[in-house]
Amino acid sequence: MNIPDNTPILVGVGQVTEKSPELDDASSPLQLMEQASNLAFEDAGLSDRPSSGLDAVVVVKSFREPMRNTPEALVNALGTPDVRRWIIPDGGYGPQYLVNLFSQKIAACEHEMVLLTGAEAMATGRKIVKSGKKIPWDIPSDSDPEYLYSVPEMWNEHERAHGIWQASSVYPLFENALRHNLGRTIEEHQLAMGALFSRLSEVAERSPHAWFPVCRSPEEIAWPSDANRYVGWPYTKYMNAMNQINQSASLLLTSVGHARALGLDPSRWVYLHGCADVTEIWDITRRVDYHSAPAISVLGREALTMAQKSIEDIAHIDLYSCFPSAVSIACRELGIAEGDPRDLTVTGGLAFHGGAGNNYVMNSIAAMVEQLRGDPGSFGLVTANGGYLSRHSAGIYSTTPTVGSWQRPDPTVYQREIDSLPSPDFTEQPEGAATIETYSIVFGRDNTPEFGIVIGRLGRNPQAGVRFIAKVTPDAEILSRMTQSDYIGHSGHVTRINDVNVLTPD
Repeated sequence: MNIPDNTPILVGVGQVTEKSPELDDASSPLQLMEQASNLAFEDAGLSDRPSSGLDAVVVVKSFREPMRNTPEALVNALGTPDVRRWIIPDGGYGPQYLVNLFSQKIAACEHEMVLLTGAEAMATGRKIVKSGKKIPWDIPSDSDPEYLYSVPEMWNEHERAHGIWQASSVYPLFENALRHNLGRTIEEHQLAMGALFSRLSEVAERSPHAWFPVCRSPEEIAWPSDANRYVGWPYTKYMNAMNQINQSASLLLTSVGHARALGLDPSRWVYLHGCADVTEIWDITRRVDYHSAPAISVLGREALTMAQKSIEDIAHIDLYSCFPSAVSIACRELGIAEGDPRDLTVTGGLAFHGGAGNNYVMNSIAAMVEQLRGDPGSFGLVTANGGYLSRHSAGIYSTTPTVGSWQRPDPTVYQREIDSLPSPDFTEQPEGAATIETYSIVFGRDNTPEFGIVIGRLGRNPQAGVRFIAKVTPDAEILSRMTQSDYIGHSGHVTRINDVNVLTPD
């Protein structure tokens, strides 16, 4: 087959998981990235980095950047100080977005070889802080890193004042809306979430890179226990992304022509057949509803169309799995039926493999590459999500070469579908009779409710009326009742107290 020289390919992947090291031997995030990057070069068959043609390095921002200029420190550590380097801001979609973007740039002959990497060492950092020592990871620099792009804050001040900022408090808004839309009882849905994440844990048990390689039963995940408290109801701890880990992953992208010139083994090349990037209506208070994600539907359609595949043609899947609703809603939007026998992850998911901050999807792409090399000719789908089901990226991969000239559709064209969706009227100062559209109950470490978040509508119709956000009146009995009965569609009264909206259910 005559594959054009400018066809983008993945040629090297590397993953590192460092469990429970002694503090004196523990790696910093920079060292984890260096290790994963070295593994990616080795995986590609490249022993001499300076002569590899590497001309760009992009670092995915850590949750807590350990130094002023991580990209600069990394290229120096790798012995490639003259390459272009960037950092990208927060957002779990970032790694797949980078693969899509730099595949496009490689196809346009703007780059020869690109290294993508990121790391978190929050488990070690936490141990250092608990020991009373100072985290020794800083490397001085005279300059700030260059950001490849920027993104707005995930929340605004009004949303934050009402508890909408931590993902573990926000995703329950989607989950409860989904449960209500499906017509399930609370117990039925709790067990369904447990069964869904139990399937992910089965994959984690088989993974050499998983932070928690333990298969857990649906009941063990679904219900609270001493080791598994509620965090943001209805989510238990085992349903939450785990970021207290030490993990890194790196990817090497290049062109077919450059790989040929370097003598790289073509049997190990993985091709990007389809890709897409779509942003949901940004403000969570402006979403069409809370049980769907129109952006994921567009995302899947565009990526599959580019790849000339259907969802049934995809043998291997890794859906972004920060919380159960992210997986369940993605399945609905992508046309993956409940009970589909295919695994929904190749890693074990963020709760069990571990979610290395913004970099988890680098691990899932690396794992997908390894999976596809072991199943030549099959196709794999990776999805990525940032924010509150806010920004989405997808890639469809295979060892099968792409056909003809590689090019992707312009994302701004299909983005217009989402941008043109209607949004309900919204007020920051609601007053009067109201109805609950969805809600979240946030628990403390003692496994008792601390506060509730409501998205509601003025009037008596949860699908009509002006939308608002509020906190639930701070009554322990009411908060507890809201976890035992479905309060979506429940009426109440909303008023404003000290610049915060407060809803009291009837």
